[in-house]
This record gives sequence, structure tokens and C-alpha cells, in this order.
Amino acid sequence: MATVAAAATLPDETPKKNRIQVSNTKKPLFFYVNLAKRYIQQHNEVELSALGMAIATVVTIAEILKNNGLATEKRVLTSTVGMKDENKGRLVQKAKIEIVLGKSEKFDNLVNSPTKTEPEAVAAEDKK
Repeated sequence: MATVAAAATLPDETPKKNRIQVSNTKKPLFFYVNLAKRYIQQHNEVELSALGMAIATVVTIAEILKNNGLATEKRVLTSTVGMKDENKGRLVQKAKIEIVLGKSEKFDNLVNSPTKTEPEAVAAEDKK
């Protein structure tokens, strides 16, 4: 079990500029969605990670971005990490997920376009 706890603190886990560590108690869902959009715009990809109960929130964020055509799924990693339980003082295993999303081909058109709906935008182009 000690080796699993050591795996959680490997040197390759340096803070990344495009990583968002999601909590389901600290910020609302769309805070993370908008932050992920900004990270995709700046870095062309974003890494969403979460532990335990926050995993569902990360999956929801990724699905919102994918379903809106803003991102494509690059990689999904699942693992467990050993953490010390504050109450009991023992090592407990926590589920961990990391989802890497890349910028979709339509991202720039969708993000930079005015708030017109797609049919309105097509009608405006036809009038020109």
C-alpha cells in the first residue's frame, strides 16, 4: 500500500498550466466549463482531473464541451491514489480520473461568433 501512496507524489506530477483540478464543492459547474474553454483557447487542450465524488463533475464538464462541438476527447486515464484519511489517520484509496480534451476544428468559429443562432447567421450571410 505504501507504494501506491508514493505514486501519488511522483516528480512527474508537476503542476501543468492547462490542468484544472475539479472539486464538486468549491465552484459551480459552469465556472469549470468556462475555465476549460479559456484553457483550450490558450493552450489548444485542457486536462481535467478529479478525485472521488468529483469524478462525475469532470465527466459532465467534458460531455458539455464535446456536445457543444468545442472539444474532442484525446485521453482518459483512471487510477487510484492512496491518501491519508484525516479522521481515521489511515491510508484510504481514492478513485482518480484525468480527461484530456483538445480543441475542436469548429472551436474558433463557435467561440468567436456573435450570439446569433446558426440559422440567423446563415440568413445574414445570404443577405450579403
